[in-house]
Amino acid sequence: MASDIKAPTFPESVAEGSVAAWHKKPGDSVERDELIVEIETDKVVLEVVAPEAGTLSEVLVEEGDTVQSEQLLGRIGAGAAKGGGEKAEKTADKQADEQADKQKEAKPAAGGKVHEVKAPSFPESIQEGTVASWNKKVGEAAKRDEVLAEIETDKVVLEVVAPADGALSEIKAEEGSQVTSEQVLATFAEGAGGESAPATSADQKPAASADDGASDEQVGDKILAPAARKLVAEHDLDVSKIEGTGKGGRVLKEDVQRAVTEGSAKKGGKPTGGAQAAAAAAPVVEGERPEKRVPMSRLRQTIAKRLVQAQQTAAMLTTYNEVDMGAVMDLRSQYKDSFLKAHDVKLGFMGFFVKAASEALKRFPDVNASIDGTDIVYHGYQDIGVAVSTDRGLVVPVLRDTDSMKIADVEKGIVDFGKRARDGKLGIDEMQGGTFTITNGGIFGSLMSTPIINPPQTAILGMHKIQERPMAVNGKVEIRPMMYLAVSYDHRMIDGKDAVRFLVTMKELLEDPSRLLLDI
Repeated sequence: MASDIKAPTFPESVAEGSVAAWHKKPGDSVERDELIVEIETDKVVLEVVAPEAGTLSEVLVEEGDTVQSEQLLGRIGAGAAKGGGEKAEKTADKQADEQADKQKEAKPAAGGKVHEVKAPSFPESIQEGTVASWNKKVGEAAKRDEVLAEIETDKVVLEVVAPADGALSEIKAEEGSQVTSEQVLATFAEGAGGESAPATSADQKPAASADDGASDEQVGDKILAPAARKLVAEHDLDVSKIEGTGKGGRVLKEDVQRAVTEGSAKKGGKPTGGAQAAAAAAPVVEGERPEKRVPMSRLRQTIAKRLVQAQQTAAMLTTYNEVDMGAVMDLRSQYKDSFLKAHDVKLGFMGFFVKAASEALKRFPDVNASIDGTDIVYHGYQDIGVAVSTDRGLVVPVLRDTDSMKIADVEKGIVDFGKRARDGKLGIDEMQGGTFTITNGGIFGSLMSTPIINPPQTAILGMHKIQERPMAVNGKVEIRPMMYLAVSYDHRMIDGKDAVRFLVTMKELLEDPSRLLLDI
């Protein structure tokens, strides 16, 4: 009785794949669970194994064809091809040896207890995360509570620590793979590690990662992934001239594609015929033209989604004004040393802006409100988010109840947020909520910009670079340190009159900081 060979069920994010390589030809005998064909998607290489023993009787899709999830690829008939028994016996022996080796490696070296290393419990607002990095390799010793891996979500980076002293015996979720709350990431053996880790001899191949399949092939001193092997054969390339960027120097599909584009891996000999004409017609470009393609981080994807959402849903307008920063700069220069000595933190500009914004928000509650569907939510408190730039992207931790905070408390909070944001140590609760946001593009040299609202808030203040400009003061021209301020607001909630008056209030409070003390 014939058995169908079908493509695997693709994940939701994968629409289709292509047949990378057939490992059997029609008429070849196969054993149950023996690798028959590889399907390459835009994320991983999936292996298709034989559903039962028999003979490959029919191949319905050729290498390079595009296939869908669960599409019929071929059929296996009953019986065995000539010489198949001996081949099947060797294959079975090989699989048994590999299984025994895996069990031997997975066995704890010191006979200790084996633990499952799981992802942390994600909050309700987070559905999944990505394995950002493994800080320990299989067999490498680790102490209790030492960080084994980091899970990146769209808001924070979560740490996974060792449950005891020992070592990882198996990694089940490779770097870059998506994981869910409390998913098993690896197995951990107590007492393992150090010299007890399984050694790798010089003639052994490195283990294949989850995203490139398990059937890498070594050609000379190069190890090729399945998709890379297929491209090398198609273009008749010299493998020794291709530089591998994969783990352990493995040659990936992208490496071969780059070599094809650059023409750096062609075999010896001069091109003839059409190849000569194509080479002559190609424009000559001097120097290297490197390109690098990397996946967008989950945080960057979330930032992009929210910014586009804000522009598509809010009736966003921006009003501008300028503030003379002379008074604040004089006050800061006069008291910066005593402030540092008294509070162990430097006196910056942000403390003045946060306090001025808190006072202005009390006077204009519409600017401090948010929109929830068809409802307007007025907040009787001021929670101000401060945008912090990191290598991973922009995050907005929130200072709570800023009206009751002192300037020293504001400065300490911002310094702490900045340090922990760059280290990926901010908690999710510290970035939720917020009734208003301040962003400072001036630290990067921006003279004027239009900030984008942080939904569901209805307004955001943009600070900019302090620039000396000639200004008319009491009928005379003076050079003054000026800063442009911008307030972007949702016109569905805030009228232009209130937005302008809010910004004028900010200007008045900053140009005369004593107003903050006198509440006028």
